[in-house]
Amino acid sequence: MNEYRQEIGALTMRWVRRLSREKFSMLFTLVQPMLFWLIFFGNLFQRAADVRVVQAPNYISFLAAGVVIMTVLNNGLAGGVDLLFDKENGFLERLMSTPIHRSSVILSRFIFVMTITSLQVLVILGVAYLFGVRPATGFLGVVVILLIGLLFGVGLTAISMAMAFSVKSHGDFFSVLGFLSLPMIFLSSALVPLAAMPTWMGVLARFNPMTWAIDAVRPLILSGWAEALGPVAMVVVVMVAFDALCLYGSARAFRRAMG
Repeated sequence: MNEYRQEIGALTMRWVRRLSREKFSMLFTLVQPMLFWLIFFGNLFQRAADVRVVQAPNYISFLAAGVVIMTVLNNGLAGGVDLLFDKENGFLERLMSTPIHRSSVILSRFIFVMTITSLQVLVILGVAYLFGVRPATGFLGVVVILLIGLLFGVGLTAISMAMAFSVKSHGDFFSVLGFLSLPMIFLSSALVPLAAMPTWMGVLARFNPMTWAIDAVRPLILSGWAEALGPVAMVVVVMVAFDALCLYGSARAFRRAMG
């Protein structure tokens, strides 16, 4: 067991060192979601959005939960890209031929992606705080927001790694990534509440796990525990089922690729 933990730690540090060598990539990885979504998009639609429709003091307050979960979505779906590059240049095959536990490669990637995602979420909440958005549930609410993000991110990262093991090139990977991410964002309550959507979009959004995650995070930011407990309990059930399905598919793709 101790050897297994050492393998996971060493592989996780490999991802960290790779990112640290790419300083501009590291900077934009942390800054991009808050810059383009929370600041630009939020302020752009601050006056255009009807605050009565979004049921929040202002549009940035409403948007904060959506930006948090969109960040988890983008990071999770991109989580397998480094594994894909390792596969393309032959490093992954050489790594798998060494006497290590194969699952340590997968677990190290999960740990790395979820750590970066959690840091981004904290940065987003910090910037939102500067715009007057203060989580109504306090510090404990922030912890629950991170946990919801982790639950959602596990399934997304599993999907990404399944794609990395299944597709033949990074071109195919990014094509599928774009096909998945945009519909999930627009068919969710990230940008507008379900009540403001066309009926058919609202129906589809209710089948989107991203909607459940956003609708659990939003009352943690805006309302308080009284309104948040029900959605939080429900999202745990939904995310456990979502993660189980994604992990099962990812495990099959991994066995098929390595078999």
